[in-house]
Amino acid sequence: MFSERGSPRRWASAPSSAVASPLRHDSLGERGCGGVPLARTPGSHAGFRAWVVRESCPGEIPCASVRAVRRFTVSAHLPDSLQALGRLAINLRWSWHPPTQDLFASVEPDVWTEVGGDPLRLLAEVPAERLDRLAADEDFLARCRAVDDDLRRYLTVPRWYQQRRDEGTPLPSSIAYFSMEFGLTEALPNYSGGLGVLAGDHLKSASDLGLPLVGVGLLYRSGYFRQSLSPEGWQVEQYPVLDPRGLPLELLTRPSGEPVMVHVAVPEGRLLRARIWKAQVGRVPLLLLDSDVDDNEDDLRGVTDRLYGGDASHRIRQEILAGIGGVRAVRAYCELTGTPAPEVFHTNEGHAGFLGLERIRELLADPGLGFHEAVAAVRAGTVFTTHTPVPAGIDRFPVHLVRHYFGDGSAQSLLPGVPTDKVVELGAEDKPGTFNMANMGLRLAQRANGVSELHGGVSRRMFSGLWPGFDTEEIPISSVTNGVHGPTWSARELGKLIGESEMDQGAGLRGIEPVSDSLLWELRSSLRGRLVEEVRRRLRHAWLQRGASELELGWCDSVFDPDVLTIGFARRVPTYKRLTLMLRDPERLRALLLDPDRPVQVVVAGKSHPADEGGKAMIQRIVRFADDPEVRHRIVFLPDYDMSLARYLYAGCDVWLNNPVRPLEACGTSGMKSALNGGLNLSVRDGWWDEMYDGHNGWAIPNANGVSDPERRDDLEANALYELITEHVAPMFYERNSDGLPGRWMSMVRHTLATLGPKVHSSRMVREYVDNHYSPAVRSVQAATANGYRGAKEIASYRERLDEAWSAVRVTDTYMSVEDGSTPLLGGKITVRALVELAGLHDSDVTVQVVVGRVDDSDELRDFVTTSMRCVADGGYQATVTLPHTGPAGYTVRVLPKHRLLSSPAELGKVVPADEKS
Repeated sequence: MFSERGSPRRWASAPSSAVASPLRHDSLGERGCGGVPLARTPGSHAGFRAWVVRESCPGEIPCASVRAVRRFTVSAHLPDSLQALGRLAINLRWSWHPPTQDLFASVEPDVWTEVGGDPLRLLAEVPAERLDRLAADEDFLARCRAVDDDLRRYLTVPRWYQQRRDEGTPLPSSIAYFSMEFGLTEALPNYSGGLGVLAGDHLKSASDLGLPLVGVGLLYRSGYFRQSLSPEGWQVEQYPVLDPRGLPLELLTRPSGEPVMVHVAVPEGRLLRARIWKAQVGRVPLLLLDSDVDDNEDDLRGVTDRLYGGDASHRIRQEILAGIGGVRAVRAYCELTGTPAPEVFHTNEGHAGFLGLERIRELLADPGLGFHEAVAAVRAGTVFTTHTPVPAGIDRFPVHLVRHYFGDGSAQSLLPGVPTDKVVELGAEDKPGTFNMANMGLRLAQRANGVSELHGGVSRRMFSGLWPGFDTEEIPISSVTNGVHGPTWSARELGKLIGESEMDQGAGLRGIEPVSDSLLWELRSSLRGRLVEEVRRRLRHAWLQRGASELELGWCDSVFDPDVLTIGFARRVPTYKRLTLMLRDPERLRALLLDPDRPVQVVVAGKSHPADEGGKAMIQRIVRFADDPEVRHRIVFLPDYDMSLARYLYAGCDVWLNNPVRPLEACGTSGMKSALNGGLNLSVRDGWWDEMYDGHNGWAIPNANGVSDPERRDDLEANALYELITEHVAPMFYERNSDGLPGRWMSMVRHTLATLGPKVHSSRMVREYVDNHYSPAVRSVQAATANGYRGAKEIASYRERLDEAWSAVRVTDTYMSVEDGSTPLLGGKITVRALVELAGLHDSDVTVQVVVGRVDDSDELRDFVTTSMRCVADGGYQATVTLPHTGPAGYTVRVLPKHRLLSSPAELGKVVPADEKS
């Protein structure tokens, strides 16, 4: 037989003497006879995986030496009457649509379970005889037609977005959404963690709401890594080789069948080529660029090899392809399909920020705008979302590397006609010689946001250097709190019990009042029991991977108890998320786990970045603690955390634990998914929990505010965590009323389901993006581009005049008078006058403001209000202000830009404050 680590050869058909087995969704290189999915042929509706043919091989020939020189794939055939199954399998709406899942499950229930609920794998592995029987089964065909018709209606019937447009709201005809990763389903492993899952949920809710959105990203040959553990508990990474032809993807081709290709120039006169795969996410197409094509040289074929891998040169190539190549892919897709070209471009984090430069290049070439005019037009239609709470998390490149890849702007350069010096200026930061992707993203976007209210404030502080002279709260970075896609993450049983609809309108969980506590508790207990079964199964598998024998794993059958309070902790494992805070005092944790009356069981999962040795060490500490025979029935670490495992955890855990270092968690959506299932959050008030915790939907772990020593801070917060579990969480869970139910616990569960459901749903998030970002952006685009880009030319000319004059603008004198000459009183009025030198600017070019507020010992104003002053004479301005506070107060006068095409006076980062002597 072939070695399990060898690469088997493949044939179009198997000889009769061979033993055939279907390919599994594993790494070819790592798993040998597992491996590579099978191609879809142009025009077909479903993709199937190939068959591995296993033969006996001569003993004298090492198995690993027999390797395929080329991969190819063989397509299976669906009977004509079952073609609808192919259409349903290739549209990822099945991943959140229970009736479609039920239809596929009925094809062959055992196989459906074995393939993890992946329709393409199901259709590949179901025997042809079974398909033939179904093709003649009128009942099955009727169900199939009904589900297929439902999908057609879903794809065509007007939804919320169309209703808003009919009401007269100005909305984009198309929106492009760029992200470096998309977590849609485990059947398409193109994500690493929260950012990707958020992007996937964004696409799903956009589809449910009817947004004309196109997603853009990269297709990684190895996706993200698969995680296992060494015998010593150290994280081990494997990189599976994925074949896009066996994934729920379609190759974008021209009518001739020729693949559509994107070309990007790279140094030394070479071209980076990429084909485009399309995943259909309900109504939303997702375009994924793939550099693994024969015409590329080996180093360029590997550009899309791994997510977040490689050195700086590799990363900048990926981000150039994602941004610049991504825009070109969108243009090609729109031209091919007749889809309207995007008016608004949404950049989900800075990775794809180079897209703005490609759009500038387009405008320089046609209609031939100047550089600053093109920048104005691009800014008008760009939305930038940052997920980064610390400067260290931002992508930065050496300037010399940027110059190397962008060249000199000549016809052979990456972006012909775009001056590289201007590119470098867009990414400039305080540290010389460094190109900052987030700074470029903010400079090329008129609208920007963080991903929770708290993170919006963190972002305003972090990027305040781009708006010097402004108070933190005036910096034009807003917030849209992330959300999660309810139909994807809520347990189906919960929806059936309380009468939940598709949730595509984000109404939350309805009909909860008629449901008794006993029924709700019974459901929560059954979900916990299902999690216990999955924990035992995965734990056994993990130990076998670590080298244990099946004979010594009988204890796995008694791990966890379906009646014990279950706490979950699962997420990426950077050090700031403090995976091991629960281990701060191992004996206290041990006492919680083994409490004879109120025991606790803890399930932990998460991956650390391959280069993060600190995160890996945290995982090893947890694993070693959980390996102890005394506690291993109460605490487990489950490797290879993915969307499949996540659903078991969110549904089955009673409590969701999150204890990052505040405020380093930008949002942290895992707790939202738990809440959708009736889980209660136990969390530091960071990210989304800071704004949505109300004292009745979980518990807030106290913060050691003001403690600068991280060791002491962790000690204090770990102690608070232990006390909360010991004194509040566990007693409430085990307290029973006369009906034998945990009454107070169920009251919190009910409150969580009723109040958090609508708030944490991604449809709420997408609506906010539409109302507060996409709709204003399209108005700006129309104003900038109408009449031959008149607005863009106007704002560029205005900025040029502003730049020439601004250094000479002065507030030369200010004075204040009190109403009636009396002592200033709260609610009383003062009149402020100022003399301003505009250095040749017109009064209409600026706004002069008086700023009044509290004043501290260093004369810093806070809690202030601003009032525009009116011009009363040549250079003279005046305003009357109502005093807003008692106590020490102060005022100043300042000058800011004013133009109809600016989103706010702070947008350009220019302000002239009054001189202290004035």
